[in-house]
Amino acid sequence: MSKVQAQTKSVTELLTGVKYDIDFYQRGYEWQRRNIEELLNDLEAEFIASYSDEHEPQQVANYRHYFLGTIITISESGKRYIVDGQQRLTTLTLLLIYFHHLRAENPSIPYVAQLIYTEMFMQKSFTIAVEEREDCMRALFEGKHFDATDHPDLSVRNLVERFKDIDDLFPDSLTGKALTYFVNWLLFCVDLVEIEAQTDDAAFTIFETMNDRGVNLSQADMLKGYLLAHINFADPDLMQAKKMEANNVWKGRVREFVDIEANSDEDFFKTWLRAKHADTIRQPKKDAKNQDFENIDKFHRWTHDNSKRIGLLTTDDFYDFITRQFAYFSKYYIAMRQASQTFCQGRKEIYYNAYNNFTLQYMLALAPLRFEDDSDTAWRKIRLVTTFADIFLARRMVNYRRNGYGSLKYTMFNLAKDIRDKDTEALRDILLNHLSGIWETFEGITGHNWGTYALNNFSGRSIRYLLARMTAWIEREAGNDVSFLNYLWDAKGKPFDIEHIWANQYGKLGDEFDSEDEFQRYRNYFGGLLLLPRPVNRSLQDRCYEYKLEKYSQQNLLAASLSKQKYVNEPSFNQFIDHSDLPFKPHAQFKKADLMQRQELYRQICEQIWNPDRLLAVN
Repeated sequence: MSKVQAQTKSVTELLTGVKYDIDFYQRGYEWQRRNIEELLNDLEAEFIASYSDEHEPQQVANYRHYFLGTIITISESGKRYIVDGQQRLTTLTLLLIYFHHLRAENPSIPYVAQLIYTEMFMQKSFTIAVEEREDCMRALFEGKHFDATDHPDLSVRNLVERFKDIDDLFPDSLTGKALTYFVNWLLFCVDLVEIEAQTDDAAFTIFETMNDRGVNLSQADMLKGYLLAHINFADPDLMQAKKMEANNVWKGRVREFVDIEANSDEDFFKTWLRAKHADTIRQPKKDAKNQDFENIDKFHRWTHDNSKRIGLLTTDDFYDFITRQFAYFSKYYIAMRQASQTFCQGRKEIYYNAYNNFTLQYMLALAPLRFEDDSDTAWRKIRLVTTFADIFLARRMVNYRRNGYGSLKYTMFNLAKDIRDKDTEALRDILLNHLSGIWETFEGITGHNWGTYALNNFSGRSIRYLLARMTAWIEREAGNDVSFLNYLWDAKGKPFDIEHIWANQYGKLGDEFDSEDEFQRYRNYFGGLLLLPRPVNRSLQDRCYEYKLEKYSQQNLLAASLSKQKYVNEPSFNQFIDHSDLPFKPHAQFKKADLMQRQELYRQICEQIWNPDRLLAVN
């Protein structure tokens, strides 16, 4: 093999004036939400360690550099191929597209389009050039909605979802001046090592060498070894029996973790230690040091370093830590993770929160549990916490607030400390007080500083979720046996479509609007949207409202409530209206005023579904 050429490059150097191809045999873009979360958290922590509001822009050049890893490339037939590293480079491109859109509101952000695509002979070509992804990347770059739900290429579906994740998870600490400095830092102080191979054989030899050198012990393995090593009873037979018992408890739980998800055992230890033992969290400011919350990422080391603080003093303590504490808290964690994957009535809030990627619910739910809690008490506490989270998240959605890990970890960690080891009534009071003290309410649906709640490239998942919850709730209140899942996917597993009540025909309503832009803005308002089975929605296309109305009358009650037919000979629906006092009414036509009436109806529906009084009903 010829000499390997390696060079450290900044993001700017790596992506300027170059196009990377990916061979057909390469795996697709497979990063998941947790990968985006880890990357953004790491970048934020490294940047904040150097940043100060008092700095001048040129001081960013002296900030600490961050190493993002190694990529392997090969040049062949006039093209440069990525052999290893496409996941990171593709994600960087998505992040740059995100910055490109933010620049419209903050012109001080550096111009990054030249890193996203190259332009030759009056044609744009994306830096990561994959033909199957071209339409998707172009739509994301141009800020257009791209429906990848049924796209045959998993990579394209992942691109759309990860782009939404970036918006959802992007740290709140990086705004205004800090955002401008962060983008500059990312461009010039985040480094990768590019290894340029001369042949395919050399490229794959390098790849195998970097990725196939033994099997490392996991953090969980190292923690188990540390704990078992400290079970040292004087009687050798007793010691052997105790160690075997502890090891069997551990192995049994590990088998259950494997059935949930890869690395769920490591997620548990981080969650458990943060819920029950962590006291501090790093503040987002210059020179801030990692605290308990961050250090628990290396939980085997943190447990060793904090053994006395968490009560590991004697042989009995180490034995108890596995056979009693680990066994107790992991049982409830595993049950919650199982409930997050399978919808069931008694634990449905866990499923709702998991659907919204609220992984912090597990830390919150473990925090108030105590060993003396029997199963009924433990699950009552879990229901209180997860019901609180359900209400909290829905309120934030309609106010365009991010619900990602990075945005909420400070708030949720401090709340976890407040509710740690509390009894049921104290827990209920704290959660109710927290809800009463936040400004995000469902008034956001009808108007706030960011405008009326509406469908856009980032709110689509939230709107689909809210509409599914609302539709299912109305059906159940009217006596129909349905669930939330019935309005996410149809019997064939196809997702329901978000239906615009107004067809995309400005001319038919132009007399009510000053411009087509205003019409499009109103058309996307929450009150002008429904959920319909895909075949029904696509059969309507750009039909007029009168034609649609007849079809709506045959669909779910939220859609059918537009038609006067639904108010005739439908006693259960009318009883529900009387009982709920919601302003349902038929709409023979659907003008601007009708849409705003529906917007108010939707607000009131949400107020009833996500009413904090639900916490009083948990028993």
